[in-house]
Amino acid sequence: MTTYYTADPHFGHANIIRFEDRPFEDVEQMNRWLVEAWNARVTDGDDVFVIGDFAYRSATSVKSIVEQLAGRKHLVVGNHDAKWMKTFRPEDYFVEIGHALYNVDEKNRRVWMCHYPCMTWPGARYESSFHVYGHIHSNKPETFWPVLRTYKNALNAGVEINGYMPVTLEELIANNERWRNEG
Repeated sequence: MTTYYTADPHFGHANIIRFEDRPFEDVEQMNRWLVEAWNARVTDGDDVFVIGDFAYRSATSVKSIVEQLAGRKHLVVGNHDAKWMKTFRPEDYFVEIGHALYNVDEKNRRVWMCHYPCMTWPGARYESSFHVYGHIHSNKPETFWPVLRTYKNALNAGVEINGYMPVTLEELIANNERWRNEG
């Protein structure tokens, strides 16, 4: 069993391609790529934590997308999730759903997840405690980026900086290190 993290896939959201300069021609190609990349890594015995904004303005049934994805899915609710969550019973497809979730992984590391980046989290002072967030995609907002970038255990799970696929905590750490040091 492996634990994976991802945030802000925005299944079905055509405008996100332009907003985030995603490398897809259209929303159908993006959805197909995201599903294929997910299933190329994740097995049914794995856990995947989606740190918000699973889908937005999707013309495709969100339920049909969820049904295609391997693994035990956990959802941290993001700012764009409320509407699609009313179209079917997401609790039938996600192991747990919450505005913040907490996990202790296979290496006994504590991972606190919230869609929004936080300046502190439970256990923040410990080296084995991590905060995994989404919401800001690949942006580095000048209002809080100078502080947030110094928190090595605060990790952005946004698909834009993680290869458009769920990633392990080790991959999150490496990808965030590269992202922090870019331009």
